[in-house]
Amino acid sequence: MKSKICVIFDIKKLLLVDGIGAMISAILLAGIVANNESIFGMPKQIVLILVVPPVLYATYSFGIYLFVHKNHGKYLKTIAIANLAYCALSMGYVYYYFDYLTALGLVYFIGEVLIIFTLVCIELKSIELGVLQKFGVVSKRND
Repeated sequence: MKSKICVIFDIKKLLLVDGIGAMISAILLAGIVANNESIFGMPKQIVLILVVPPVLYATYSFGIYLFVHKNHGKYLKTIAIANLAYCALSMGYVYYYFDYLTALGLVYFIGEVLIIFTLVCIELKSIELGVLQKFGVVSKRND
């Protein structure tokens, strides 16, 4: 019989990870991608538009992490959905500017979306497992 291994991450710590990731994204976009249009292919004005959501998301995640002391799951779910919207926006721009993007540009934007999508999956699964544990449907592991 095949067993599933589920890892539940601390929801509050995921907010911190999300905030750090968003800041890294904003720094890379504003500091490197925006200033190297010839290397990445995405127009600078579009890259600067793409910087705004990560800055807002980082502010939100850090704010919740620092100042909210309960019910982190609902806030994490909000940022997870916002991250998916950012992925859609980013991929929309990739599609629209596809003919201008270099191979490095494609790798950057697709890689960023894959990383964000993976984080969103971990966030949503952790929320789901946390709710199930709260209601006694699954038990906490103390290994």
